[in-house]
Amino acid sequence: MANKPATESIDPAATKMLLEARRAGLETAWDRLNKQQPQCGFGQLGICCRNCNMGPCRIDPFGEGPDRGVCGATADIIVARNLLRMIAAGAAAHADHARDAVIVFKEAARGKARSYQIKDEAKLKALAAEYSISSQEEQGDAADLANAMLSDFGRQEGSVTLTRRAPEKRRKIWEGLGIIPRGIDREIVECMHRTHMGVDNDPLHILLHGLRTSIADGWGASMIATEVQDILFGTPSPRRSEANLGVLKEDEVNIIVHGHEPILSEMIVEAASDPEMIQLAKSLGARGINVAGICCTGNEVLMRHGIPVAGNFLQQELAVITGAVDAMVVDVQCIMPSLGSLAACYHTKFISTSPKAEFPGALRMEFSEEGAAEIAKEIVRTAVENYRNRDRSRVIIPREKSECMVGFSVEAILNALGGTPQPLIDAIATGSIKGIAAVVGCNNPKVTHDYGHVNLVRELIRNNVLVVTTGCNAIACAKAGLLRPEAAKEAGDGLRGVCESLGVPPVLHMGSCVDISRILVVAAAIANRLGVDISDLPVAGAAPEWMSEKAVSIGAYVVASGVFTVLGTVPPVLGSPVVTRILTKDLGDAVGATFAVEPDPFKAAKLIMEHIESKRKALGLKV
Repeated sequence: MANKPATESIDPAATKMLLEARRAGLETAWDRLNKQQPQCGFGQLGICCRNCNMGPCRIDPFGEGPDRGVCGATADIIVARNLLRMIAAGAAAHADHARDAVIVFKEAARGKARSYQIKDEAKLKALAAEYSISSQEEQGDAADLANAMLSDFGRQEGSVTLTRRAPEKRRKIWEGLGIIPRGIDREIVECMHRTHMGVDNDPLHILLHGLRTSIADGWGASMIATEVQDILFGTPSPRRSEANLGVLKEDEVNIIVHGHEPILSEMIVEAASDPEMIQLAKSLGARGINVAGICCTGNEVLMRHGIPVAGNFLQQELAVITGAVDAMVVDVQCIMPSLGSLAACYHTKFISTSPKAEFPGALRMEFSEEGAAEIAKEIVRTAVENYRNRDRSRVIIPREKSECMVGFSVEAILNALGGTPQPLIDAIATGSIKGIAAVVGCNNPKVTHDYGHVNLVRELIRNNVLVVTTGCNAIACAKAGLLRPEAAKEAGDGLRGVCESLGVPPVLHMGSCVDISRILVVAAAIANRLGVDISDLPVAGAAPEWMSEKAVSIGAYVVASGVFTVLGTVPPVLGSPVVTRILTKDLGDAVGATFAVEPDPFKAAKLIMEHIESKRKALGLKV
């Protein structure tokens, strides 16, 4: 029997749409999870192996059956190899995202992608300097910079350029462990080689390469993606918008952009404001065109343009079930293949745009940077013309939506502080702010939707911890009203005073998943200012509802950077006591940070507070 919606989400808009789905006999992710019960215990523990055709092999966790695979691999080896493959896949997702952004940047510099222009010349110049490129012409800077960044993907020796942003003490730790990444793609390829049958069979050795690969993601691919997207589309600055399914409009054409790459969504936003498209919409009875986002594509256009966000990962099906979505336009990552069959139950056009991603039941309108504006306009036209096919009797749009303040890039944060991190450091030193927590990550139907995100963040700000957020956590916080300056009233006295004096929320929206790299830059800036390592700071990370392989890579590079990180869902490692010990204990000696797993957000907050207090004490600050 299906769970009641109230146990599946704390979001009233999501709950209403789940009830509508059940009434209409429509299947959602929660229903499919129920059909998977009981889930495979071997898979949950990480002790099954399919890396060759002698198997698949599985280890008996109770010691009563096989304790080795056919090749002789133990549970420790199998779990470590499986985790390394997850890191490889997550890092590859971010690397491919970054590469696509750089290629568009390069084509724009060469005048081939004419729909794109340089929006942040200052960042272009600063990044070019980091890559030791000097030119008197903007286009020369851009083309040379693009080539230099592309070389970071295929580099065979040396180190990925932007790892130089890490504090010197952190780099020395990486050098001592031999985990400075050489090239982004090289480390990912080596993951796959090491996990092939008969190659790397020492759990610690395997996991150290996982850290190396994750650093290539966080301090390489993701950081490159963030910087290039800022150059092309503008560095975010604080702006107001709205979040939740209530942003959909009954009397307008509703286009949802969903996925992770702003290369397309930026053009959709522009095309939707084209007077010709607006006039077409009005001629068909609509008052206008409304673009809204889901997941990280939503975060990208939210923080740069104030485009409202309709929801996070687990709301993508629910948005279609409103009956008000004329087109669901997707690119890559975190897109459910169920959307095609669900959209077919409504008038919704499910439009797939990436040459890398095909979905059952999707209308394919492949996107390319050369004809970006024209393709985007055709996609918008398709959505507008579909408006007349909407069945008004089936439209159910929840009223719930919340105001939010978003767009806190590193530059925006420093600007709010007067151009230097010193006021933030002073607030931490005096105890007004106890520390900083980066709360990020996905939704997972194993966890009550948004429960972990919202309750962990509320508990942290109540204890005077400034929260920085990205991804689906950021959207959960937006829907809960935590991204408004008025939310300072929910914070402790010290954090509330700081937020009210600056006019900012106690939870700062820093962007999409790749923008966790912004958080690394802030942490490095504070550490450099104090002359310490990141691991010495009163900071922590958390992913209360994570589910994707990208999240595994993110967690690994955050810990490798020296940040204690709490996971809210259990990774598939418990079948190996050795791997579990390495992740939760031994990494502390190696990189100065570990993982912890705590599904209860209130207990997770307590773990974070204990960690922050220990770091404050070590720095001689008042606890």
